[in-house]
Amino acid sequence: MPNQNLKTLKNPNKSIILDIVRNKEVYLILLPGIIWYVVFAYIPIFGLSLAFKTFKANMGIIKSPWVGLKNYVHVFQDPAFLESVFRTLKINTGRLIFQFPFPIFLALAINEVRIGKYKRVLQTIFTFPHFLSWVLVASIITNVLSQTGMVNSIIKMTGVSPVNFLGSTTIFLPLIYITEIWKSSGWSAIIYLAAIAGIDTEQYEAAEIDGASRIQRILHVTFPGIKGTIIVLFILAAGYVMTAGFDQLFNLSNAATFREAETLDMYIYRVTFKSASDFSFSAAVSLFRSIVNFILLIATDRVLKFISGEGLFGQ
Repeated sequence: MPNQNLKTLKNPNKSIILDIVRNKEVYLILLPGIIWYVVFAYIPIFGLSLAFKTFKANMGIIKSPWVGLKNYVHVFQDPAFLESVFRTLKINTGRLIFQFPFPIFLALAINEVRIGKYKRVLQTIFTFPHFLSWVLVASIITNVLSQTGMVNSIIKMTGVSPVNFLGSTTIFLPLIYITEIWKSSGWSAIIYLAAIAGIDTEQYEAAEIDGASRIQRILHVTFPGIKGTIIVLFILAAGYVMTAGFDQLFNLSNAATFREAETLDMYIYRVTFKSASDFSFSAAVSLFRSIVNFILLIATDRVLKFISGEGLFGQ
């Protein structure tokens, strides 16, 4: 047996092949996901070379001439780009502060429902909005909050002037957070409910014997049991600070709130499709966005590792 282990160490490729043969069913299940990532996540990385080229449609990506960092000189000289960066950080940092905790609270609340039938009904009700597209959600919100919508119709009946919900730059940001919480909290809570289900029931029984109240059991048993899951999901959310929310902002914004909604993704969309298309310029912005996301991901992981001792990337 030691000689077999030694041979495996000397030839790691053989070890991998043997593992694939032994667990071929598992790898067969993984295969579609691996293919998807290769085709849609790894092969397109080649297109980021446009960030250092001037794209010529007749020459293609490969033959387009290299220009070094010229695109980045133009990017950082554009005031609209810098505004969109700070606006993205502002909006998505708010998402981490206001939106991220809601699925946790929702999962804790659903878990405390003792009648299984009601718990399943609640999970279905809260999860359903996730399956609605932002196009449909934006249409519903427009019909409800427009000047002639249901809310303003009720307000008019009381003799008060209607409120311009959709055209107010003050209301726009809270509206973004509230609609995202409504749409995604139920779906995100599933992960926390799964983590709660993995907590040993003996801990609850011991806490109950010790006289712990329901709130105390949540604070001292349930919450510590899902702390690792919360940390991992928070780190991953921090890695999307520069990219989250395009579909929502694109569908909910209008001419009155466009400036408040122009995050980095909206800026890339405008530069690429609404003005004279400059694919090299937008590729440069996209690469910058990805680098910032990566830095935020690593920084958040290191900070949480230092504070709590738990992180996503080990030591």
